[in-house]
Amino acid sequence: MAISVQKLLKERKFPFIFTLSVLLSCAIVVLVLISRVKNPLFLYSDTRTRSSVEWELCDGPTAVDYVPCLDNFKVIKALKNRRHMERRERHCPKVSPRCLVPLPKGYKVPVPWPKSRDMIWYDNVPYSKLVEYKKDQNWVRKSGDYFVFPGGGTQFKEGVVNYIKFIEETLPLIKWGKHVRVILDVGCGVASFGGSLLDKDVLTMSFAPKDEHEAQIQFALERGIPAILSVIGTQKLSFPDNAYDLIHCARCRVHWDIDGGQPLLELNRILRPGGLFVWSATPVYLEDETHQNQWKAMVNLTKSMCWNTLAKTVDSTGVGFVIYQKPVSNSCYEKRREKSPPICDDKNRKNNSWYVPLSSCVSPLPVDNKGRLFSWPMPWPNRLNSKPVSLSTEQDAAQKFDEDTKHWSELVSHVFLTTLSINWSSVRNVMDMNAGYGGFAAALIDQPLWVMNVVPIDLPDTLSIVYDRGLIGVYHDWCESFNTYPRTYDLLHSSYLFGKLSQRCDMVEMVAEMDRILRPGGYLLVQDTIGMIKKLKPILQSLHWSSTLHQDEFLVAKKGFWRPKQVE
Repeated sequence: MAISVQKLLKERKFPFIFTLSVLLSCAIVVLVLISRVKNPLFLYSDTRTRSSVEWELCDGPTAVDYVPCLDNFKVIKALKNRRHMERRERHCPKVSPRCLVPLPKGYKVPVPWPKSRDMIWYDNVPYSKLVEYKKDQNWVRKSGDYFVFPGGGTQFKEGVVNYIKFIEETLPLIKWGKHVRVILDVGCGVASFGGSLLDKDVLTMSFAPKDEHEAQIQFALERGIPAILSVIGTQKLSFPDNAYDLIHCARCRVHWDIDGGQPLLELNRILRPGGLFVWSATPVYLEDETHQNQWKAMVNLTKSMCWNTLAKTVDSTGVGFVIYQKPVSNSCYEKRREKSPPICDDKNRKNNSWYVPLSSCVSPLPVDNKGRLFSWPMPWPNRLNSKPVSLSTEQDAAQKFDEDTKHWSELVSHVFLTTLSINWSSVRNVMDMNAGYGGFAAALIDQPLWVMNVVPIDLPDTLSIVYDRGLIGVYHDWCESFNTYPRTYDLLHSSYLFGKLSQRCDMVEMVAEMDRILRPGGYLLVQDTIGMIKKLKPILQSLHWSSTLHQDEFLVAKKGFWRPKQVE
């Protein structure tokens, strides 16, 4: 039977101090209940929720640098064909892992930008194979507790700065950072080419396969230079059609003419009409029979694709390159005597290139809804906020784009950079997990950081618009792991993404992937419904991440150095 507090006081069955404690306890209970109503996240902050997800460390020889879809060794070992780099392509496990990658011994908070472009902690990427393998080419050197990057390369015998200058002197049309803004560097090494071009307002997507040269992409990302693990094998690259202003290859070891020229046809697909291909390779300047046969094959292939040779030269060190240009009209295609390779038909025109086999056809030049050929974007930086050339010509398309640009500009300036618990001075590598038009990245353009704009494959395809704006990005399916090493991003951003993904992806596996990608000390910035944040928060708590909620809409979580104990 319930007994009232007033009756207890009247009958004086309890001492005064105890009575006061009873009243205080009741008051505390009331305050707790009020706080739960005002802040639903309180319901998810107890220790029982934190322990609802138990974590283990990933194991195996590659655990520290584990990339689930590139390290599926059981599937890779069973491959019947390895002629076309199949072993370096994505082979995702049927069930995404829920383990956490361990930290390298001695791991430290990365060297801050811009110092990191020239030197990084050795313990964070403790691989010295490149130091020995490329010691005569000045890719990277070991100096005490650091790796340092002198700016050398296989083709950069007088340094990458002189190499970049010589390219522009050879073809002034390039106009680094104005006409040419977005570049793809194939087989990038440690990304010194892309890193040096940042000073010229050029944004370079550097890529190479995992472990072709030990940890080269990991070096690039640790330096704070855009890079991704990828390979030209049997499948299309995860970029849209007509994306890049210029593609660069310096001894990237790709046989462009194999299989009817499929690798070069793939570059043609992603190269913007009027775009340039700079090929710096031994067949260009060595005159022995083997190299000249390779050169003749390249001449025949580029001619069949209607590429125009704009320049061919050799520098003072004897290293040479050739610069090709993709056509801007269909006239050459129409005049070809032999229609080989053929023009791709309609079914091959979709931009989305996720798990799509390479084509043996020439991608048609892009046209708008009225059949007009696309023009080159406006010079940088005007192209960032001007109407993208690939934007739909529908009446309200431009209005939606302008509204999106304004929305992100205001949100970033008035909320993200000023009121959230994020130390932006520590942020260099950023990923927008559902980029849309790239408005988030555009709003951050004046900050000393870069953004990888990810367009999920099950959302509207806006990646061409991202590239039209002079930004970079990729397609991805967030039910699978991303092609990057662990600990390579400082901030992950998503806007109303998880509600869509939770319908087909496992939330715990997604959080494990975010933990893999994010550096210790890095941030997760989520804009979502309070219901979705309530589901996400306890999983983050189980990782010992700290978190704060702003305006019942923005969750900021910070990853620490915690790792579960190793099972003996």
